[in-house]
Amino acid sequence: MVKLIALYKTPENKESFDDHYFGTHTEVTKKIPGLRKMEVTKIVGSPMGESKYYLLCEMYYDDHESLKAGMKSAEGKASGKDLMSFAGELVTLMIGEEVNE
Repeated sequence: MVKLIALYKTPENKESFDDHYFGTHTEVTKKIPGLRKMEVTKIVGSPMGESKYYLLCEMYYDDHESLKAGMKSAEGKASGKDLMSFAGELVTLMIGEEVNE
């Protein structure tokens, strides 16, 4: 499986961020064609103490082609536009492949 990973830095206003992220953004993102699973993790710290990161979202697709098609879809474009409107300066996006040992 292929993952689109979104890593968010801690926002200035966590409550406002959470309201938009969980109330609007995840609902738009869940509609992207080809998305198999979405897992959201709140970052609560690091082994060294506090973390500058707040949230991690992993979005699973069957393969790179499914991910690309999802991102090109109307729903994918809507999710990207929404993301940039509220978290453009906070988010880092990465693509990964699961490694099964």
